[in-house]
Amino acid sequence: MSRVANSPVNLPSGVEVKLNGQEVSVKGAKGQMAFAIHDSVTLVQEEGVLKVSAKDEDRGATAMAGTMRAIVQNMVTGVSEGFEKKLELQGVGYRAQAQGKKLTMQLGFSHPVEYELPEGISAETPTQTEIVIAGVDKQRVGQVCAEIRSFRPPEPYKGKGVRYAGEYVRRKEAKKK
Repeated sequence: MSRVANSPVNLPSGVEVKLNGQEVSVKGAKGQMAFAIHDSVTLVQEEGVLKVSAKDEDRGATAMAGTMRAIVQNMVTGVSEGFEKKLELQGVGYRAQAQGKKLTMQLGFSHPVEYELPEGISAETPTQTEIVIAGVDKQRVGQVCAEIRSFRPPEPYKGKGVRYAGEYVRRKEAKKK
């Protein structure tokens, strides 16, 4: 059984947490976030730490306490440091360019693929074949990366497509006569 909820969430300096019933809001240098805690979980703020505990001792409540602790930890990390993921483009002529809140990619189609970035997410392209997605919300950063990757996922024969940085794509052998 997981013991995730037993460890407290440490609050770094510069991070403010406000509890209003089951609503928790976190404010830091990078931005602010709010989240509604599940009814079977209690959240207590002490000096410099947040403690999460289950109201009951049934399995569902203890599992939800661990989940809520992980979400609150990600909120605190997001507003203090932020999250970022890197994507790589592999293929002849595959390139990307970030212009404000729009990401334009050439992915081997007859037209360029344009992706409008949601609020709170930024993208930059250090090179033509690298995309860096950054933001405060870990779930949103991962979802944006998954949507961009879905335009052209890596194929197993030549490895062309959009992949996460460091992702291993298992290659298949071509058909023989």
